[in-house]
Amino acid sequence: MVTGCSGTLGPGEEMRLRWKEYFKKHYQLMTQEEKEETVARLERLTKIDKGLDVQIGTKAPVDGVLYGYAFNVSRCEGYMECVAACVKENNLDRKSNTQYIRIFELEHGQMSPEVGDGKFFHEVPVPDHFYMGVQCYHCDNPPCVKACPTKATWKDPDGIVVVDYDWCIGCRYCIAACPYYGRRFNWNTPEVPNAEVTKRQHYLGNRLRKRGQMEKCTFCVQRSRNGKLPACVDACPTGARVFGNLLDPNSEIRFVLQNKKVYRFKEELGTDPKFWYFID
Repeated sequence: MVTGCSGTLGPGEEMRLRWKEYFKKHYQLMTQEEKEETVARLERLTKIDKGLDVQIGTKAPVDGVLYGYAFNVSRCEGYMECVAACVKENNLDRKSNTQYIRIFELEHGQMSPEVGDGKFFHEVPVPDHFYMGVQCYHCDNPPCVKACPTKATWKDPDGIVVVDYDWCIGCRYCIAACPYYGRRFNWNTPEVPNAEVTKRQHYLGNRLRKRGQMEKCTFCVQRSRNGKLPACVDACPTGARVFGNLLDPNSEIRFVLQNKKVYRFKEELGTDPKFWYFID
């Protein structure tokens, strides 16, 4: 017998759960009732596999919200608190040191992370240098979505580009299509110590992934769709990160876009990223 989230599983119930999990629909084709059944099943399987009680949400995009992000290159000092917070919040693989966010150290006069140092390991900030963070830019015209042969990734109405992990076949076409270093592939089963697992999760966000699945920044969908800031924004000690609703004229992100000198990385590609850089 195996103890589940609510009661004891009989000898055939675990197999039934795994069978139903294997044959579930694509997330976009599920009814709300099917979504609720799916997350209940995943919660029970997580209890079986890891002995953890997790809460997996399926909250849909909020009407009247389109998320945008801005990064102040004149304030970031390369401290990496954002990276650490992202790793913890999103249950990223500790063994391979998977990170959604990369911080590049650049000399003044350089404008592209491609010529910067993304592996620096020394005291920061360094004089005459600045820091530029990259992650998924949640493009309005995302090339990764076009490249996916199974439609495992798509752009939701709130602008967040999400992934149905269980429909990813691991072809990695999306990595090849993304010009922004935005995607990560699990070559092995991700390892997260039980004591470090973030238990409040979202089906399309920080739920525990498996080997062979693609993942990426989701603007912390488990937080943002519940009125919170992404973990990286909360953790930034210098206020270099700004996140909010592009449709709200009184939001901080709109103030930045209207009053600061902003630019977008590789804007000439026509991907229309919802991620801007600016200076004070």
